[in-house]
Amino acid sequence: MPVIGMGTSSYPPADIETAKAAILEAMRAGYRHFDTAFAYGSEKPLGEAIAEALRVGLIQSRDELFITTKLWSSFADPAQIVPACRMSLQNLQLEYVDMYLIHQPVRLTEMISRTPVAAEIIRPLDVKGVWEGMEECKNLGLTKGIGVSNFSCKKMEEVLSIAKIPPAVNQVEMNPVWQQKQLREFCKSRGVHITAYSPLGANNTKWGDNRIVESDVLAEIAKAKGKTTAQVALRWAYEQGVSIVTKSFNKQRMRENLQIFDWALSTDDLEKIDQLLQRKGVTLASILGPHDLVLELDAEV
Repeated sequence: MPVIGMGTSSYPPADIETAKAAILEAMRAGYRHFDTAFAYGSEKPLGEAIAEALRVGLIQSRDELFITTKLWSSFADPAQIVPACRMSLQNLQLEYVDMYLIHQPVRLTEMISRTPVAAEIIRPLDVKGVWEGMEECKNLGLTKGIGVSNFSCKKMEEVLSIAKIPPAVNQVEMNPVWQQKQLREFCKSRGVHITAYSPLGANNTKWGDNRIVESDVLAEIAKAKGKTTAQVALRWAYEQGVSIVTKSFNKQRMRENLQIFDWALSTDDLEKIDQLLQRKGVTLASILGPHDLVLELDAEV
């Protein structure tokens, strides 16, 4: 898995042509990992961008790319997992993905077109049944790897206790103001790789804010190094040994986000970042609504 991937979730959702153009621009900049999900509505533009990139020779082979997509909660039922994966592959015009993740640790009993959702359609996840479906996707060759997203230590333990094929990845919110130390330690001890989403705080979305891009501490470090605040936040995540999914449709910022490898943060910089006030940005309640089961999941570490 490349260290930096391009996220394709945009708010409000971008139209197909805008998303496709941004993905092609990211490939020109050097991105080779692309993160999508059924729920983002970006599988089709990503598929079209990949087909176009192959057609014009921007990439020589599909194998140059690492594609991650996710099982949406409305399909988190044992009987629906393989068909849902096949549907994502059809959207992406691919024979396989590199990583297939359970999007969130909850089941929705019907398709939804908007959030929040009614409490009666939210159910606990059948961890054993759903994970067996994920394992079947891997065994069938529909995906090279399987994992989870937004899973706490408690939920990870549930999966690990029943898994024949353990999850390779847990994709979670992680950045200088939500450092996920306990979860990172747990995953590391169990051989599960962390991918950080919202590494810049998801500014300009309904769930994110400007705590990172307008952090005085990060800005001060950036100024001293001749870097951007975003580059400091991304470099911090990289130095924690995780991979990163960052979303920008801006040509210049796309390129800036890749320029984090030929310099390092000092011990003093890391200590300052370590002391930043911690607050979770993305909660299930902020998306699905403050229902009992959802609040219970949000409270888990």
